[in-house]
Amino acid sequence: MPKTLKELTAQEVLALAIQAEEEDGRIYADLAERIRQDYPATAGSLRAMRDEENGHRHRLISLYREKFGEHIPLIRRQDVKGFITRKPVWMNSILTVKTIRHEVETMEEESRNFYQAAIAQTSDASVRQLLGDLAAEENKHYELAEEMDEQQKASGAQEKEDDSNRRRFVLQIVQPGLAGLMDGSVSTLAPVFAAAFATHQSFDAFLVGMAASIGAGISMGFAEALSDDGVLSGRGQPLARGFVCGLMTTAGGIGHTLPFLISNFHYAMVLAVAIVAIELAVIAWIRHRYMDTPLLSATFQVVVGGVLVFIVGILIGSA
Repeated sequence: MPKTLKELTAQEVLALAIQAEEEDGRIYADLAERIRQDYPATAGSLRAMRDEENGHRHRLISLYREKFGEHIPLIRRQDVKGFITRKPVWMNSILTVKTIRHEVETMEEESRNFYQAAIAQTSDASVRQLLGDLAAEENKHYELAEEMDEQQKASGAQEKEDDSNRRRFVLQIVQPGLAGLMDGSVSTLAPVFAAAFATHQSFDAFLVGMAASIGAGISMGFAEALSDDGVLSGRGQPLARGFVCGLMTTAGGIGHTLPFLISNFHYAMVLAVAIVAIELAVIAWIRHRYMDTPLLSATFQVVVGGVLVFIVGILIGSA
């Protein structure tokens, strides 16, 4: 069973501190390596904090060797109650600067609290002094993590990192989502409205629309997931992209399908057409907002395509 901090001896407290500092240093090194290309300024700050943690570890080992000899027992955070369980860096598929800074603040606050609480575990003056010094230095690290945004804004690095973060978001989320939304909104227009005009029965159109939307979502999801593993393109995890693409495809088709739950065919048709107009406007705005397409050009491209498919559905359904 894990022990509480109060149950540890001074020797065990120092051993735990050594292990914790080594782990924190390695976490900072791993984070820095993961983001060095996309966020070089933040990576530099993380490497500096890694070096600080290594310095703390060396000081702790020197004092431990002086007090207790060469053998250091293995006592880890998970062996002591109260420590936060940290998810390994390699398990995070996407690391943003905001996520990293939050992790740094959490780590440093926990370390500071540990040193402050551990001081009460020993009456040895040299041990108490070192633990107190480390608590003060961890507090400075916490403040550094809080000030990281201001420092990088002043240097201009924040703007570069925000641009990199935006590009990653566009590649991994917006592009597959937009492709799915366009396919779902436009490609399902023809079967839905063909069924509506052919039968003049709202529920028949609803069934066709649901089948087309879900089928298109599954198809687009698999196609996106299998198209690119994301290693060279930087487009992220294929399963995540496939899920986003499939979900948005289904949502795009269901949007103008749901009105056909209204039994009155005329009212259902008017509402469905209005929703189609909203869908096309949303697609045009997303293309303008994230793909840097001029709004007029994006609107023209989307509306023309949507209207053509809509007309095809009406003509086939009315034949």
